Amino acid sequence: MKRNGENLTTRIIGGKYKGKKITLPSKAVTRSSKARLRESLFNTLQFDLLDKNFIEMFGGSGSVGLEALSRGAKRAWFIELDSDSFRTLQANCRTIDPGSCDIRKGDAFAVLPHILSELKQKGERAYLYIDPPFSIREGYEEIYDKVVETVAKLPAETVEKVIVEHMTRYPFPDEIGPFRRTKFKKFGKSALSYYESR
Repeated sequence: MKRNGENLTTRIIGGKYKGKKITLPSKAVTRSSKARLRESLFNTLQFDLLDKNFIEMFGGSGSVGLEALSRGAKRAWFIELDSDSFRTLQANCRTIDPGSCDIRKGDAFAVLPHILSELKQKGERAYLYIDPPFSIREGYEEIYDKVVETVAKLPAETVEKVIVEHMTRYPFPDEIGPFRRTKFKKFGKSALSYYESR
């Protein structure tokens, strides 16, 4: 992560857009997934992403969804509530791959069902990445409870895989609704839990 004037930036790690710069929103509002965590995530997913749909639920800078596009995903959806972060996200998508990005403004829990409904109508499936803003908000248990409730209700015929980035100390369950955890990896205070439909 580098400071560019007043703006913090990161870069696409691999794939066709490797090295392209991503501007990060204010750290007071959002938290970017660390490069080490992102690299591990995409080493795990690797070629599974080719021609897949990818949804980043709490968009922020869009670093995860844009990395997915760089690695071969065909389309990425981003949901972001904060206005400043949304503008940064729009700028990053315009710079990197505007034709493959679908950006939605609003509460992630409210917007997600609409995206899934659109995909279902087309008979398509998606990977879902959930990274709620735990480190800047008190009472993170509440938002994690909401994440678990959301995953439990996801249609397994539309959502192929769920990846949750969360605080390591929060005990995410091994099974949530139709999904079973298949991998768990720690990165200091952050962790990734991978879920697939049973």
